[in-house]
Formats: sequence, structure tokens, C-alpha cells
Amino acid sequence: MARAIWTTADVFAGRGGARTDEGGVMSGNLTLRTTWDGVQAEVAVRYTGTSQWYALAGSPVTCLSQQDSRQLHQAVVDAVRAGGGATVPRYDHVGWPARSR
Repeated sequence: MARAIWTTADVFAGRGGARTDEGGVMSGNLTLRTTWDGVQAEVAVRYTGTSQWYALAGSPVTCLSQQDSRQLHQAVVDAVRAGGGATVPRYDHVGWPARSR
């Protein structure tokens, strides 16, 4: 089975931070991780330097290719840097066809 993991550390969240399902809104210096299992991508966030991961709101999403999951990871990094209670972007916001979540 295909699998890929992307991690980006030291992402400073913009004003309004990133919205998680378990930890509320997180702000400051964050680390983002996207794990793709060949069918869906799970996006998690933590405060850089800590061990507790939280699901970013909107995760997981259907993601049928490794390339799409990599693009999704970069879109999440960009969204968190922009802030505003960032969540996992919808497919149509990162450049590939919309699919149901």
C-alpha cells in the first residue's frame, strides 16, 4: 500500500491561528504533518517542540494520489501561515477536482 508523510516545522500561524478538533485554536510556532495512506490524507498540527498532535479541522480528506496529498500539505502550510482559524482547505482551493470528504 502506498504511504507518504510530510512534516513542516516552524510554521508561524497568522492572526487567528489554526482550528483543531480537539485543541481549539492553536497559534504561534506550529509543526504540521500530513499522512497519506493511498486513499485519504490526515492533517495534524502541534506546537513545535511538543509531542501532542491534534487533528486540523476538516481532516481527514479523500486524496487519491501522492501528488495531490503533497499539494494538500503545502496548501495547509499556506493556510496556517495566513491564519484566520485555518482548516484543511477544500479540494477546489488547492487546484484539483472537488471530491466528497
